[in-house]
Parts: sequence; C-alpha cells; structure tokens
Amino acid sequence: MKVLIIEDDKEINLLLGKILNRENYEVTSAYTGIEGKLFTDVEDFDLILLDLMLPGMSGEEIIEYIRKKKKEMPILVISAKIDKETKLNVLRIGADDFIMKPFDADEVMARVNANLRRYKQFSNPSLPCEILTYKDLEMDLEEIKISVKGQEINLTPIEFEILKLLLSYPKKIFTKENIYKCVWNDEFYGDENTVNVHISNIRNKISRIDNEIEYIKTIWGMGFRMS
Repeated sequence: MKVLIIEDDKEINLLLGKILNRENYEVTSAYTGIEGKLFTDVEDFDLILLDLMLPGMSGEEIIEYIRKKKKEMPILVISAKIDKETKLNVLRIGADDFIMKPFDADEVMARVNANLRRYKQFSNPSLPCEILTYKDLEMDLEEIKISVKGQEINLTPIEFEILKLLLSYPKKIFTKENIYKCVWNDEFYGDENTVNVHISNIRNKISRIDNEIEYIKTIWGMGFRMS
C-alpha cells in the first residue's frame, strides 16, 4: 500500500515514514505543498497524510485539489492546528480523519489501518450483487456507485458507508453515536460535528441533482434517518 506524507517538518516527516515502514507501507515524502500536489499528479496513492500549514500550498488547498480530481483515497490531517472551525472546514472539503500533534505511533497506525480498510472495501467490494434504492436514489453495492435520477454522484468512502447504513435501514433513526461507531468502528467521544459535516456533504452532493426532495431527515434531539 502506497502512502504519501506531506509534512514540512523533516523530523516529523521522517518519524511518520519510519512508523509506516515498520508496517511495510511504501512511503513517499513531500516537504512542501507544491511538491505534494505534484506527487498526486503523477502517482496513485492509497492514503495521504498531510499537515495543514505547508509552504507553497496549504493542506486545505491540496485537499480541495485532490477531491476536484475525483480521487477518493483517504486523506488524514496531522496537525496541531485543529480548532473547531478548522476541523469543520477540512471535513467539508474532503478530509476523512485527524491525528493531533504530538501523536502516538499506535494511534497513527490504528487510524491509517482503519481508513485503508474502508477504502479497500470501497474500491474492491466483495459484496453480493445488491442494489439499495430510496425514492430517486440508487446505490449499487457491487459496483460501488450511487446515482440520483440516473446521474452518478461521487462520495468519499466515509460518505458512502454513512449513506449505505441509512439506506439499509431507511425507517430506523440513527443517533450520531450509532453512526460514528458503525462507520468509524471506534468509540464516540461526543464530537458530533464530524458526523454532521459528513451528512451535510452527502446532502449537498445529492441536492446538486435533486433539490426538490429531502433524502436524509434530521430528527431533532435524536439523529438521522431517510426522509
């Protein structure tokens, strides 16, 4: 599995590389935003780890650039600069997860492995042929495709898993804790904004094609279900 590290601090970049090399990941290191962007143009990576405060091109700009190219590999932000506003913004533009500096090697590998498992399932499904439908929305679990009124939409692996969960039980109300535990396979520590932003991203992508129908309903004080 190929991982791109975009981090201007050479010691941190080297440390992350050593952590990943121990687990037999193939690592490419970039030390500026521009260098990182150029690597994404010429190589395909399974996961990207990046800082936000980079010379030449910010981490946020790199995330937007990658997602506009419809590349869906997991993007993990490693930064000390993660206040609430920053976190919400990078989730909106396409980041999948966060690792705070200073970080623990075990946490880095746990988050990398969890995100890669989801991405592997997303990219190479072993599911039986099944199609989930709701109103004008159709999810093909074999082809990993989602369409609204016949037009395909692009979701990240996290967004796909959230929508699949809701479509699988369209009448069930899922709390934010339910969604987090099912999709991230991790304990929920009350960070509701992470789930909120991913739900908002899914809604926005659907509404670009069909803004007349509500597909995901917020049940105030409880959670979400298909509308």
